[in-house]
Amino acid sequence: MTDSVVPAVRAHLDRHIGGPEPTAASVTFLGVEPIDILHYPGAGDTPVRYATLGCSRNPMGDPSEMVADPTRGPRAELVLTLTGGAGVASGVHKTLAVLAAAPSVEGVVLKPDGLMDLGEPLWKGVPFTAVLLGPSEIPDLALPEPLEPVQFLEVAPLTGTEAAWVRLRGAEALREAWAEAGIDIRDPNRGAAAL
Repeated sequence: MTDSVVPAVRAHLDRHIGGPEPTAASVTFLGVEPIDILHYPGAGDTPVRYATLGCSRNPMGDPSEMVADPTRGPRAELVLTLTGGAGVASGVHKTLAVLAAAPSVEGVVLKPDGLMDLGEPLWKGVPFTAVLLGPSEIPDLALPEPLEPVQFLEVAPLTGTEAAWVRLRGAEALREAWAEAGIDIRDPNRGAAAL
């Protein structure tokens, strides 16, 4: 039953993102099944999207459990939306793969308002070193019982200052600061919010 999760996720992403056929880059970590990064090229006013494929293969759960139940626990994939820039050569696909592998490698549960700090630029030439996870425009994908649905989380790149703000004030306070300043978080060339 769980073997059908990844193909179902791919079909769901293709259906909801649309546009030309995405390209895929596969990243493998020792002891972890491969994570694919799908690159949906934008055209005109349509933004570029990167989506992980493979994170939802297994449910996220308590890493202290000796034997994980393959049918229980939340499942998620990550989506990064950009209004330009950040091609595969920039290394963005490797960063997304690292984030998507965190549940398997570190026992992290990916969820809305989750802060993940890598401590280094997310890709070449950007000031962003962390990400804030939030709801995506892509609806959850229901899976056959008893599997929990796959949730699609939007990845918002953060500067170190913005990550510190989230730790201090919370995710919603940062989102309010972005809105007040008129900051488009999908713009890879944006500046940091004045906090």
